[in-house]
Amino acid sequence: MISFLTLIDLFGSQALLPQIVDQFGASTGVVGFAVNAATLGMAVSGLTVAYFADRIDRKKGIWVCLALLSIPTALLSATDSIWVFAGLRVAQGVLMAAAFTLTMTYISEQCDIMAVGGAMAAYITGNVASNLFGRLLAVSTAEIAGLSGSFLAFATLNLIGAALSFILIGPRDASPPRQATPPLEAWRLHWSDPALRASFAIGFLILFIFVGVFTYVNPLLVDTLGVPVMYLGVVYLVFVPAIFTTPMAGSVVKRMGPRRTLQASMSVALVALALTLVSSLTLVLVALAVIGAATFFAQASATGFVSSRAKSDQAAANGLYLTSYYLGGLAGALLLGQVHTQLGWEGTVAFLILATMFCIFTARVMKD
Repeated sequence: MISFLTLIDLFGSQALLPQIVDQFGASTGVVGFAVNAATLGMAVSGLTVAYFADRIDRKKGIWVCLALLSIPTALLSATDSIWVFAGLRVAQGVLMAAAFTLTMTYISEQCDIMAVGGAMAAYITGNVASNLFGRLLAVSTAEIAGLSGSFLAFATLNLIGAALSFILIGPRDASPPRQATPPLEAWRLHWSDPALRASFAIGFLILFIFVGVFTYVNPLLVDTLGVPVMYLGVVYLVFVPAIFTTPMAGSVVKRMGPRRTLQASMSVALVALALTLVSSLTLVLVALAVIGAATFFAQASATGFVSSRAKSDQAAANGLYLTSYYLGGLAGALLLGQVHTQLGWEGTVAFLILATMFCIFTARVMKD
């Protein structure tokens, strides 16, 4: 639930891309960057929280960040500048990533090495649910109360997340352990591990691919395949299969190992990417469902691997992974926005296929 309420703001705005383009009169590329600017704040925040992790009470850090998150979320309802919008999204990203990093580190510290994979899969499942219901909520609320009403609804959910964090996380379990290794040295040690270094690159590529697909597929759905804007939110029922498949990642990794699990997941995504080039709404929706399930499965595998591979200083390892992950999302929004503007969906898919192949190749370093 905390994962769901932490990240519900992150991708919900992607479903509003056509409406935001209309409201601000900016290009798809500019709006795509503004909507995904949260990932810039998240990249910075992940490392910052990891640096100070041994001084931050987990419980207090999570609920305070979620309470503060409601402020920039509510302010999004009042801005008339696309650049102020982008700045508020960065502020959202800082607070979302802080809560996300602290919760993920809390899970790493509370679970033994055999349980952490399943726990991370459960946590990422909350992320999947936030993608689905965040998009549905964004579009349906915008139809009823406009963009302002949509962002005010998200702000309310942020406050509910803060309340649940305050109630559900046990204070005796939430105190940070003192780290024997200075943060910079811990980062250096984690970065010197080829398997962890590969997992950081994989995190970058996973969100690069995900953001590229689910941001820039919207114009394809509306302009080419004829999906009415008012029904765009319903399209994101494609995330429903991922809610059921992602919890299985922990048990699959135990049988197949993280490398083969991740390579198999991204191979499936590779095939599905090619299917999005077919001029059939049914096939495109099936492909989107497969891509969502595959990337979230890979994400659960990668986060579980990082937590189990880092024998100590999990906050430092999680911070490096999440920073790489969020930078991938920012790169996906910025680079693929330009590609989409110049080359359309076909050119965007070509770049996404290359990124997916590189992800599969990089995973060879991970140890089963």
